[in-house]
Amino acid sequence: MTAGLRIAVAGSGYFSRFHYDAWSRIAEARVVALASPDRESAAAQAEAFGVPKTYGEVGEMLDRERPDLLDIVTPPETHLALVRAAAERGVVAICQKPLAPSLAEAEDLVAAAERAGIVLAVHENFRFMPWFRHARSLIEAGRLGALHGVQFRLRPGDGQGPEAYLSRQPYFQTMERFLIHETGVHFIDVFRFLLGEVTAVTARLRRINPAIAGEDAGYAIFEFESGATGLFDANRLNDHVAEDCRLTMGEMHLEGAAGVLRLDGRGRLWWKPHGGAEAEEPYAWQERGFAGDCVHSLQQHVVDHLLHAGPLANTGRDYLVNLRIEEAIYESHRTGSRVEVSTTQ
Repeated sequence: MTAGLRIAVAGSGYFSRFHYDAWSRIAEARVVALASPDRESAAAQAEAFGVPKTYGEVGEMLDRERPDLLDIVTPPETHLALVRAAAERGVVAICQKPLAPSLAEAEDLVAAAERAGIVLAVHENFRFMPWFRHARSLIEAGRLGALHGVQFRLRPGDGQGPEAYLSRQPYFQTMERFLIHETGVHFIDVFRFLLGEVTAVTARLRRINPAIAGEDAGYAIFEFESGATGLFDANRLNDHVAEDCRLTMGEMHLEGAAGVLRLDGRGRLWWKPHGGAEAEEPYAWQERGFAGDCVHSLQQHVVDHLLHAGPLANTGRDYLVNLRIEEAIYESHRTGSRVEVSTTQ
């Protein structure tokens, strides 16, 4: 890799603004071009973030610009073709989640990258939220003792009525698999990040809002290799105590032998030692970008890997484990049974 990375971005939709903003603040990276079939939104993002060139087609952009990295910020059904385009040209790729519409297509996508020998990272930014990073640091320091449980109560409050999601991401309404495939997969990854590998799941899912195609509420119970358990209790209709319900998306309790770490809707962590009083756990984070600037943290993480041989989380191969857990959740709901999960990568 060169001393500074030349970045090309595919996409100019709602969430892409967070990617462009984050790249603009990374000293060792520069966005040289973007590609989008939507000329109006492409021009708006280029002007807002100083992107010098725009293209209507990704292949042409890659051939003309020869970037070091392609950042894919497009709908899931486009991902396989775009990763293949990067692989054919030997270009590193970061691909947004959901990685693909199905597990089989995601496996094809990962295989294409591996055959070409390119680095493929999945843009799974929730584990880069500062509250989860700090929780992980406390676990590694032994502060919580042996972990035995995690519960996350998802309540973003954006899913009520016929207008649900239309102002931000209207395709949410037509996704036949929604709550788990689009949102729950974030917490599958977070649970693995905090408690390790999952061995089995039990789930019940349902649709509350008749205006959408997929499920928008449900429960998933996780069993971990360590013997710990997890509960993902979710609906997208109700909200929680927060000025911005999309900051944390809900509330968490992380339980260990030494006490309980609680995340509230304002990004604050609270520590209650066993037998003691709860008090706020101090840590620093920046209220910028999306959800504690997690997009910037993820992109900086990839840059550090490419330029300084740092570690790389959520490679394409590792991310397939999240998708197998997702499939197990849907299978558990369909069959009404507990489903064991293969963690083989």
